[in-house]
Parts: sequence; structure tokens; C-alpha cells
Amino acid sequence: MTTASPSASARLLHGDVHVGDRLPELAYPVTATTVVLGALAARDWRPMHHDKDFAVERNGTRDIFLNTPNQAAWFERFLTDWTGPHGRLGRMKFRMLGSVFPGDTMVFSGVVDEVTVDESGCGWIGVDVTLSVSGDVKTTCDARVAVPVDTTDNPWSRTGPRWKP
Repeated sequence: MTTASPSASARLLHGDVHVGDRLPELAYPVTATTVVLGALAARDWRPMHHDKDFAVERNGTRDIFLNTPNQAAWFERFLTDWTGPHGRLGRMKFRMLGSVFPGDTMVFSGVVDEVTVDESGCGWIGVDVTLSVSGDVKTTCDARVAVPVDTTDNPWSRTGPRWKP
């Protein structure tokens, strides 16, 4: 298995990616600010995402924790850091198995599980992604991202029947 990643001067093309390729890991140390700003961006005012006393006493958790939209944004960042600016997220579904708290280091890893081209000529990459903390899987994600099939293609220019996420 190789690590599929574009160089700084090139973009990731569909033909560069193969089933079994591993994406470069992304490790990010979570702080209370990471948690609170994510909740703020999502307009999620539920106190378990900004009030430690509430989270501990009412929810029984050890601290405030990342909310769902915040995790979704991190998965999207992980995938688009890999694909570059021409990668376009088609679909993503994930399952949260545990919480991510301040003091944790989130580690995102991914493996390509599908490489296809649809009937409109759009190149698709299926990626199995995990978010782990200290080796413990907290969230799994199944994603489908469009990447250019050649240097003249840009998935962001696809609309209508040419875009079938």
C-alpha cells in the first residue's frame, strides 16, 4: 500500500489513486478553544460543548466535547487537505463511537476503498476514514470525494446531471 498524495506543485488526479492507498495522517491537539469555536461556528449553544461543569455534572463526561458538525468539518478538512483544492466532497456518513475532549490529540487516518468513474465521467474516490485518540477509534467515516480525471477536469465545475454525489 502506498500513500497517495499530490506534490506541492501538482494536484491529485484520479489515475494517481489506487484501492489500498493510505492517506497521510492528520494529528491535531484538541483544546477547549477547538471545542468551543466548533460549537460556536455551528451555532450549537448546548452547554455540554462550552460549560465544563454542565458536561461533567449533568452529562457525566470528563469535560466538554466536540459536537457533530465540528467533527464533520474535521473529516472534510482531512479529505480536502489530501485532494487539494479541486477535490469535492460528494457524500460522507460517520458514526460517533466516543467523545473527543480537550487534551486529546485527534488522529485522522484513511484508506482508499474504491476508485471509480461514473457515467458522466466524474472520478470518484471512496475513503474509509477513522478519527482515533491514543489508538482508540472515536469515529468512523465513509466518504466519497470527486477528484479530477485529468488536468483539464475540475469537479467543482460539474452541475446538474454531471454531478451525482
